[in-house]
Amino acid sequence: MSRIGKAPVAFPADVNVTADGEVITFKKGNNTRTLDTKGNVDFTIEDNTLTFASKSDAREHRAFWGTYRALAANIVKGLTEGFERKLEINGVGYRAAVQGKVLNLQLGFSHDINYDIPAGVDVSVDKNVITLKGVDNQQLGQMAAEIRAFRPPEPYKGKGVKYVEEHIVRKAGKTAKK
Repeated sequence: MSRIGKAPVAFPADVNVTADGEVITFKKGNNTRTLDTKGNVDFTIEDNTLTFASKSDAREHRAFWGTYRALAANIVKGLTEGFERKLEINGVGYRAAVQGKVLNLQLGFSHDINYDIPAGVDVSVDKNVITLKGVDNQQLGQMAAEIRAFRPPEPYKGKGVKYVEEHIVRKAGKTAKK
């Protein structure tokens, strides 16, 4: 039995949830998100709650049960509160700036890196912290991972792009022989 799948997903009255066959549509204002269950789970919508049930007792259907419930909960959270990721830039001469729909990164290479900001994501830069905000948790995580991959933090001085909550394990440098 899935403990996650059993929990109902409550959504506020301003979020409109409709079902069309196997596709669940979530709408709030001008933001619309869909979740295609591909017939792997059963679901019911009533009294501002969405409940999921396993299609059968097969291992695959029990695994999808909790997964689709978590995806639906993330969509509701994204539409109501939104998600946020923060990246920190450490290093002499390393900086970032938002120029229209492009994030300009100077990370110690001979050239600037221009990263196109996808639709639905708000990016702001405050000194050495890049803040990503949006309604899609997967899109934000992917974007943060791609930005971090341009210059991952190195273990000796900690220079590079890291998540704010990430801790870099430092290594001791070379020591001289006596």
